[in-house]
Amino acid sequence: MLYKDELDDFRYGQKVKGKGALALVVQLTRAFSKDSLPINPADYVTGKQGQVAGLGESNLRKILADHGITRQLAKEAGRTNRGNMGLMHAYAEFINGLPGPVDFDEIEKYWITCVNEFFAGQPFKLAKDSSRSVTDAVNGLLEQAVKRQRENPGMKYAGTVLQHLVAAKLELLMPTIEIHGASDADDQTGRAGDFIIDDTAIHCTTAPANLLIEKCHSNIEHGLNPVIITISDRVTTARDLLEDAGIGGRVEVWDLQQFLSTNVYEHGFFNSSTRKNVLSELIDNYNGIIDEFETDPSLHIEYDK
Repeated sequence: MLYKDELDDFRYGQKVKGKGALALVVQLTRAFSKDSLPINPADYVTGKQGQVAGLGESNLRKILADHGITRQLAKEAGRTNRGNMGLMHAYAEFINGLPGPVDFDEIEKYWITCVNEFFAGQPFKLAKDSSRSVTDAVNGLLEQAVKRQRENPGMKYAGTVLQHLVAAKLELLMPTIEIHGASDADDQTGRAGDFIIDDTAIHCTTAPANLLIEKCHSNIEHGLNPVIITISDRVTTARDLLEDAGIGGRVEVWDLQQFLSTNVYEHGFFNSSTRKNVLSELIDNYNGIIDEFETDPSLHIEYDK
């Protein structure tokens, strides 16, 4: 990418990491692109000399929307950060120092990449809400994972979250269970399933397909009892594929939401306060698994206990 080295130096030198600083440089890049060089920093100061001029939530949303981003980056859009005045001056000096003609489209793409990295680096959120069912809470986590997956094509956030939530529950029951990184399930590891417990092979997936059915068939041939754990709206798909393969009556199909909800209620003795403790323990287990088996910290779940 054009200017990448220079922009990297500026970004790390000026510590453009948080949402406020990113909101500022994204908007200034668009504003500078409509100005003539050299940029005069005085033109971007409010009358009271207290804030950078031209910043606003609607302006920021419009720029991000031009790049297909609909999430909110910063509600204040960079207006209230006291360090923004200095950052604006430094950014104007940086732009003025680039050899002309300056390609602002390339510079804007760079900052949009940084915005996407910022969003991808945020943990999934699970808010404390006593009126919310466990099933709904799990649905919320999966929706966040699916949304992030759409924003980062090629990444398998939903499948990773599903597999490690299952691992977190199983670890509560059997602390010595063997756990692997989510990507290991896609490799030719020779394992009979994502989890092997006694004579049971557990398979985790968000998208049941023929390859999985073949694995289940192989499990049966080798004396194992296969179980598929998937998302609720893919249960019918899995059952149909199993029926077509002639093994519909020999494979269990569970949806993740009920798999976790039942566990939380049972171990919480159907008491709301105890149930919250069990859910908290489940999330702590999940985060511990992420720390040990994954390299992406954004897979963590931030639980408002």
